[in-house]
Amino acid sequence: MRADRLVSLVLLLRRHGRLSAVALARELEVSTRTVLRDIEALSAAGVPVYAERGRHGGFSLLPGFRTELTGLNHDEALALLIAGSRRGAQAFGLGSALASAMLKVIDALPESHQGIAAEAAERLLIDPETDLLSRRSVAEEVPDAVVAEIRRAVLAGHRLRIHYAAVGQAPRWRTVDPIGLVTVRDQGYLLATRSGADRTYRLSRVLAAERLAEPARRPDRVDLDRAWQERGTRFRAGGDQVAVLVRLAPARREELVGTALAVLAEDADPDGLLRMEVTFQDARHAKWALWQLALDAEALAPRWLRAWLRERATAIATRYEDRPED
Repeated sequence: MRADRLVSLVLLLRRHGRLSAVALARELEVSTRTVLRDIEALSAAGVPVYAERGRHGGFSLLPGFRTELTGLNHDEALALLIAGSRRGAQAFGLGSALASAMLKVIDALPESHQGIAAEAAERLLIDPETDLLSRRSVAEEVPDAVVAEIRRAVLAGHRLRIHYAAVGQAPRWRTVDPIGLVTVRDQGYLLATRSGADRTYRLSRVLAAERLAEPARRPDRVDLDRAWQERGTRFRAGGDQVAVLVRLAPARREELVGTALAVLAEDADPDGLLRMEVTFQDARHAKWALWQLALDAEALAPRWLRAWLRERATAIATRYEDRPED
């Protein structure tokens, strides 16, 4: 886009001081004629760019000129820098574009804000790669070419063919109408419809993508947050889900909530323990989650889960009974 190119031209002149039309054309990957037209446009817009003739001549900006983001205060500048530290853009293949944009933002900040905002941003960390227990949050790898094609189809409103590997199934091609892209905990998802039915595709399972010329069959406007919540509700209500009533030490609440599909009810018992009704994807999921909580949790229902936990605990105790020395 020309507006982006004009900004890049100004930043090049600020960084290098003086550049010839040929050098600018090479950096911007355009013709020298286009560079000359852009220089004229900048001059007409009031940017003080001037030409110096001679062997070592070229184009320069008036000394001291700055491109400021008018009206940007300290908190607004800090918000932009913090937003740039989030890893969500990586899931959509926009990591390099985000880094470039942040450089432009920093360069364009009023001089009085640059140092203060940059120093403040160093003292705020959003979504680190590991938590306090050194559990690593690993972002899923999606080829840039694949996610870029998906992103273009979403933004342009075109239909999309994806080679998708669903869990437990052989990969196959599907034609979908893309609605939007969502990232949750460094995992990217494509919200779409197929044959009129809502579908959610995990980006890491898309092996290839092809944007079609045909317009997508979708509403002109979308409330993506609401669409995501609705799909989440349907997901939690489907399959072979298991509801469990559990008494839990408050210190382990976040761990349980983090692994459960949903919390249906929660109260505090007189002894300070929490009484929670939660759902899991299936019986295996419920068994695993409650076993991890050990003596900090007691499954009150269903009865088969209590029986399984008792049998496993008995088997473990038997394994580690004291044995006479050989």
